[in-house]
Amino acid sequence: MNLLQLCKAPIMTNTFSGTHNHVFLGEGHEQNERRTWMVIGLCSVMMVAEIVGGLLFGSIALVADGLHMSTHASALLLAALAYSYARRHANDARFTFGTGKLGDLAGFSSAIVLAMIALLIGYESLTRFIWPVPVSFNQAIPIAVLGLIVNVASVLLLSGGRHHHDHGHSHTGHDSDHDAPHQLQTRGGPLTIAIYEDGVPPRFRLSFAGKAPSVNEVTIETVRPDDARQFFAMVTRDGYLESKDEIPEPHSFTARISFDRGDTYSVHFEEHEHVQGAAHRDNNMRAAVVHVLADAAVSMLVIVGLLFGRFLGWTWMDPVAGLCGAVVIAAWSYGLVRDTSAVLLDMNPDRRMAERMRATIEDDGDQLTDLHLWRLGPGHLGAILSVATQRPRGPQYYQSLLSRFSSLSHVTVQVQHQ
Repeated sequence: MNLLQLCKAPIMTNTFSGTHNHVFLGEGHEQNERRTWMVIGLCSVMMVAEIVGGLLFGSIALVADGLHMSTHASALLLAALAYSYARRHANDARFTFGTGKLGDLAGFSSAIVLAMIALLIGYESLTRFIWPVPVSFNQAIPIAVLGLIVNVASVLLLSGGRHHHDHGHSHTGHDSDHDAPHQLQTRGGPLTIAIYEDGVPPRFRLSFAGKAPSVNEVTIETVRPDDARQFFAMVTRDGYLESKDEIPEPHSFTARISFDRGDTYSVHFEEHEHVQGAAHRDNNMRAAVVHVLADAAVSMLVIVGLLFGRFLGWTWMDPVAGLCGAVVIAAWSYGLVRDTSAVLLDMNPDRRMAERMRATIEDDGDQLTDLHLWRLGPGHLGAILSVATQRPRGPQYYQSLLSRFSSLSHVTVQVQHQ
């Protein structure tokens, strides 16, 4: 290999956020595991009580509801075992990228079970239109109410005060930590410097507690980690000063505010980006919540149908309620299958974040020739990228640029010198 070929040879490197490991479990993993086991215990007690009570008192409806509760306990058991296995094998070297996706696999399996439940409920409801069966309203209504109470309690235990009700709706996106304003005490009084970019290109804004200086009396210079510098002249706005030029990405630099009287003040801006929505979602917990929510929704519809049948004689409302419940469960199942299969197939979880990564790399003239972005676990993303550059830059330089994306837990950079 000659010297020219050596200079053009690609450089490979790996880097990890935080410690060098492959633990890509979601935030609150152990807490979610404990909650799931608690709900399994609640459902199991309810299941045993209904089956035993039904056998003692000769109520086949009570026995049937107890057996129905067992299907949800089984689904929750799948979620709990996935949490437990992922935690215990998080450092197992056999899993190349950790066990963070195990929850998505369990969620996918639960979604298939939900789809089967929807089909069974739909089939049973349709057959009751053709061959109606007598309904013991006085016995069925209290059972449905009791089932609803148990399911609501289960949802509250699983959610832990948080919301998991995005049934099937994809909200893929990211949430950027906006550059926080900095307060400075200057000789002329308090000064606030901020980067404003709400719906507009990012620019500096200077706000003064007292009288603002003229635009000729103040300038801002940014100094980036690679020692690149840029000066910003100011223009007068309504009650504040604003930089004429836009601030290039990334917003990670030291800003020096200089006054013509000789005073200089420095502040440091550091921007981080976090993924939210589909890339951050715990699909294992989501599947568990959807199971109990589906049962709660069916219980509510059944109660409505039974009340209409009991007091108005509309017995056809019972199968109508069943069909409505089947449609709702099928819709939730579809959303869960779609989102979990996307993770299992390594689809890009956040296209907007990928574009911002591209803009960050190419802002200074380099070219991002290849980018792979995928999810390793809830809130953890992996990335493989190839960069072509004419400058003497190594992988560490680009890793530093991408450090603002705090959800990147495993990054591989290839640099091709042109």
